[in-house]
Amino acid sequence: MFGQLWACSPSLTLASAVLRLVQAVQPAVALYVAKLIVDEVIHLSHVAGPSASVMEWVTQGGAGRLQGLLGAEFGLIILFDLTSRGVALVDGLLNERYVNAVSLALMEHAATLDLQQFESSALQDLLERARRQASGRNNLLVQLFNIAQTAVTALMLAIGVTVFAPWMVLLLVVALLPSAAGEAHFNARAYRLARTKTAERREMEYLRYVGASAEHAKELKLFGLGDFLVGRFRSAAATVLDQNRKLATRRFVWSSVFAAIGSAAYYGVYVVIVWDTVHGRLSVGDLTFLSGSFLRLHGLLSSLLLGITQTAAQAQYLDDFYAFLDLRPVIRSPALARPFPSPIREGIRFQGVGFRYPGTDIWAVRHLDLTIHAGETIALVGENGAGKTTIVKLLTRLYEPDEGEITVDGVSLRDMDLHDLRAHIGVIFQDFVRYSLTASENIAVGRISALADTARIKAAAREGLADGVVGKLPMGYEQPLGKRVAKGRDLSGGEWQKIAISRAYMRDADLLILDEPTSALDARAEADVFERMRALRHGKAALVISHRFSTVRTADRIVVLEHGKVLETGTHEQLLAMHGRYAELFALQAEGYQ
Repeated sequence: MFGQLWACSPSLTLASAVLRLVQAVQPAVALYVAKLIVDEVIHLSHVAGPSASVMEWVTQGGAGRLQGLLGAEFGLIILFDLTSRGVALVDGLLNERYVNAVSLALMEHAATLDLQQFESSALQDLLERARRQASGRNNLLVQLFNIAQTAVTALMLAIGVTVFAPWMVLLLVVALLPSAAGEAHFNARAYRLARTKTAERREMEYLRYVGASAEHAKELKLFGLGDFLVGRFRSAAATVLDQNRKLATRRFVWSSVFAAIGSAAYYGVYVVIVWDTVHGRLSVGDLTFLSGSFLRLHGLLSSLLLGITQTAAQAQYLDDFYAFLDLRPVIRSPALARPFPSPIREGIRFQGVGFRYPGTDIWAVRHLDLTIHAGETIALVGENGAGKTTIVKLLTRLYEPDEGEITVDGVSLRDMDLHDLRAHIGVIFQDFVRYSLTASENIAVGRISALADTARIKAAAREGLADGVVGKLPMGYEQPLGKRVAKGRDLSGGEWQKIAISRAYMRDADLLILDEPTSALDARAEADVFERMRALRHGKAALVISHRFSTVRTADRIVVLEHGKVLETGTHEQLLAMHGRYAELFALQAEGYQ
């Protein structure tokens, strides 16, 4: 963590360390100067009477050594005030940089992981802990520096006290050990409790989001789900709260007992110091120094031991963050990657492809043989669970096949550079993201490197039929979309889908895939989108998934899937002539229009 902190800003890290070192030395020096002042005052009171006024005493210099000591004490006060303000300034700037660095590291690493990892509940728990702890433990930076500063101050005071009575320091340390051990024990228990309740807290966060978001407000009101969600949240929160309360109560009881032991040791030593002063073995100045030093030392050692245990406990939480950063994607580019064949000259082939989703024994696709020729528009049809979306995920290497191979012009997807592969494929899923960005940016995310290319954005909008949607917005392409941003305008489902389809055209990809993203479009608009896909120039291929047979009938070829296998393939007329599954499904859908 310190290495990450240093990388954020070496100058600020060094400045914080120097300022805290100055602060760490100041208390011991101030106490010793106070001792000298007391001894000097007692000495002068027996040597000569005081001056007539303070002004005469200052100007005549009758007590030059005492004046110097008072000036030094005043200087220490000013220095401490300046360094305190300097520490607050530097720590604030450094902390902000660190929080930003942690957030960036989390986002950047998350972007490298596989879809399979994100769909794992175990990784979701780890990611939730990493996200919460990385952003919520930024005060650990201040704790780390405070521990170092406290340690230096305690060492200086301990040296001073040891000169008079070494046994005092030893007794104080021994008396504080039970308190430190108790804190370490309860910190570990708190971490284990928080870890075991990650899933519940993730559920609570989800319920809180659903219960108070604009996206869900409509259904919540119509279905009367408010009380149900509140009840679920209250139940989950009550369980977590009850266990936290029991742990906090036990911690309070034992911490009070252990703190009493340390306080008893301190006052025992304090009585001895007073007794030695009364019997002349210590001066009044020694009493001032020792009592002040021992009081500060008691507080510092308590703070130091507790700070170390608390830091160790928080380090366990940070371990979740670094454990997340240690995750490595399974799907990666090979060392000697080959480029994506562009333009596609022959086509894309699935050869004996089989795939099972992690954690299941059911094959999503098996023995799949499929070819998509260059310049061809293919429509995939089939009932839910037939494997249509799985084919898209395998084609984009969001998942790796368990069996078989997928090639483009004879080059295996495994041999291609992963970024280059995805850069040549434009995909829009049914559950596309509605970004709270401007209309222009919402389209440009299809090829974010071309964000400044206004002509390309407008051309993509025309191809995806979003130009009419944007034209009705008050601010045009600069109009923020969604209700989460200022001046944001929400769109209908069909309008959002046109924006999403325009992203695919923005990509200008060699393979364009639309995975049921036109469900909210009317039949005419969907047919228009499909015709535009069929008009793609030579060397580009298109793959569309749709349940509307009236639209897919114009595809160059229709592939019927069932249980992860190709059941039928051909043109619309050929499939109807087969009187097979396609003809059956087409007839069922056609009945709805009669």
